[in-house]
Amino acid sequence: MIRIGNVIVSEGRGGVYGEKILKGYRVWDPYRSKFAALARINEETDLESGWDVLYLGAANGTTVSHFADYVRTVYAVEFAPRPMQDLIEVSERRKNIVPIMADATRPGEYAAFVSEVDMVYQDVAQPNQADIAISSLPFLKKGGILILMLKTRSVDVCETPESVFEESKAVLESCGLEIVFTCWLKPYHKDHACIVCKKS
Repeated sequence: MIRIGNVIVSEGRGGVYGEKILKGYRVWDPYRSKFAALARINEETDLESGWDVLYLGAANGTTVSHFADYVRTVYAVEFAPRPMQDLIEVSERRKNIVPIMADATRPGEYAAFVSEVDMVYQDVAQPNQADIAISSLPFLKKGGILILMLKTRSVDVCETPESVFEESKAVLESCGLEIVFTCWLKPYHKDHACIVCKKS
């Protein structure tokens, strides 16, 4: 990751969504991007130029556009039509983004468009978030990284965020994933946690 002081940036040309520019770099705001928040919390967080990434829950493509500044290819899956329009516009400026309109819970819908990847990044706010992450494992290379951005209140509003966090970790471990880092995304995102796993 590129940092200027304590500010995380990416070096792609031109702004995409009105973000600030610092010394010619695009500022990656941790209050707008959960991955940027993770990178602020854990300085070992990184993206490599040769990586291919499967991004589930791409939304309007703001975080996707920063990923594209770092990695080789981003397969960006989004289901909602309105954000998909914005994502397509972003992909016109970043030619290494592959926008895919599909349901992240149904990997068969997008399997034909995705090659084996080095990272799966999941930011889908649904009740079965851990299960969605697990369903993407066939795309992930051995030794690859899976990052689950867990919106605990979307899983079960009756349980505490801490309980949802622990239960989600247990589900991921039960499928053979090695958990290498976890954290809460405070103060950047309320009731959001991050689980970083490795596929053995």
